[in-house]
Amino acid sequence: MTTETTAAPGRRARHLPLGALVVAVVALLASVVVAACIGPATLPWPDVLRALASLLPGVELPGLSEQQLQILWQLRVPRVVLGALVGGTLATAGAAYQGVFRNPLADPYFLGVAAGAGLGATVSITTTIAPFGSATLPLFAFVGAVGAVTATWLLGRSAGGRAAASIILAGVAVSLFLAAIQTYLQLRNVERLREVYGFLLGQLNTAGWGDVRTAAPWALIAVAGMFASRRLLDVLAVGDVEATALGLSTRRVRLIVIGLATLGTAAAVSVAGLIGFVGIVVPHTVRLLVGTSYRALVPLSFLLGASFLVLADIAARTAISPAELPIGVVTAFVGGPFFLLVLRTSRRALL
Repeated sequence: MTTETTAAPGRRARHLPLGALVVAVVALLASVVVAACIGPATLPWPDVLRALASLLPGVELPGLSEQQLQILWQLRVPRVVLGALVGGTLATAGAAYQGVFRNPLADPYFLGVAAGAGLGATVSITTTIAPFGSATLPLFAFVGAVGAVTATWLLGRSAGGRAAASIILAGVAVSLFLAAIQTYLQLRNVERLREVYGFLLGQLNTAGWGDVRTAAPWALIAVAGMFASRRLLDVLAVGDVEATALGLSTRRVRLIVIGLATLGTAAAVSVAGLIGFVGIVVPHTVRLLVGTSYRALVPLSFLLGASFLVLADIAARTAISPAELPIGVVTAFVGGPFFLLVLRTSRRALL
């Protein structure tokens, strides 16, 4: 069995369906409003809508008190925006990886991003190399993620053979190596394990807009680049021979798209930890709804990925209230069975 086998053929929407786009936007807006209302201090949804509408020029509607406005703008909205940004970026990166490798099981952590970010975060938490404590965690996680994928790419390209298969195997090797270093650091710093596991299980605990400002520039650049590459992903889907005959440099396209997807994933992971399955669940759901064309798949994956993670965060905050579940646990409850379903479907297609 080869990892470059094209997924089972399906219908292809030549353009982004307007109806699907409207539904996705409405779903995102609805999830944002619900998430902004729910919390230890419940905010009435009509007042939240008035507060959000007051962002429009020339609109000023009364409703929430000063204390409630502080809760909304300094606690709830930053967390919701961060969740939407992280979810949309991970889902878009998952769709891009699946297109590049023509593998329905590819996800944003495919090439060692998770291992690299986990090691970077562990170094930041457990050593004195990071002089400013938790303030350096996003930077270390970002550098670790990008460094891991760079090592995977260089190792995979030097191995020769089938390019995609070599890169995937290199990703496994790099991930195992970095995970071993991370485990060693954890054993040497048992008293900091709780902080490390908090990052590894995913988190959207934020007060203020700091994390959003940290991740947004890189994530939005990556998403914009993947959006601009969606037609090239459609060409890649027909096969390397056909794409080359059409004048497309498949190696260059793969390198660019992998770089963009990695940049976005690293930005998301650096501020939210390792939140799994978003990049598998959302793109496959979009495929089932609108077909396999990346002209529709990429933008809809971003919108539905944002909605998915915002809703998952609601579940994380309310399932065992007043305590809070790690958001990675919630996505795993949904993504685990979905992954097995995709694996079984893919196996049938390959037999």
